[in-house]
Amino acid sequence: MKKGNILKLLALMADELIVAVLLLIVLPSMGINVPTRGVLVILGVLLIKDIVIAPFLLNTFDRKVEVGVEVLIGRTAVVVEDLTSEGLVKLEGELWKAECINGTARRGEEVKVVAVEGTKVLVECPE
Repeated sequence: MKKGNILKLLALMADELIVAVLLLIVLPSMGINVPTRGVLVILGVLLIKDIVIAPFLLNTFDRKVEVGVEVLIGRTAVVVEDLTSEGLVKLEGELWKAECINGTARRGEEVKVVAVEGTKVLVECPE
């Protein structure tokens, strides 16, 4: 497990530590005794909550934000207008002017984006 994930798990478990200190140290020092079984049930429920939630939280925090045209490189586009040299492709739901760098592609074929030049994508046609 990565060091960052361990720190995230410790932060997630902070509520258990606070409740444990409250139930085992603070309340007894004030003369309020909580039954051991009650303490175990409360801490057990909190720990089960963390075990269920942790995988979702760890995956959420590890996701990288994708921005900019660079993220289009490597994606697949569908030819909308035949690519003899230049034409149109549909990429991520948008129409892009495209140039095929290694041949031609017909309408409906899939091509791979290899570069972006301004508002035009350079694509590789199927062989």
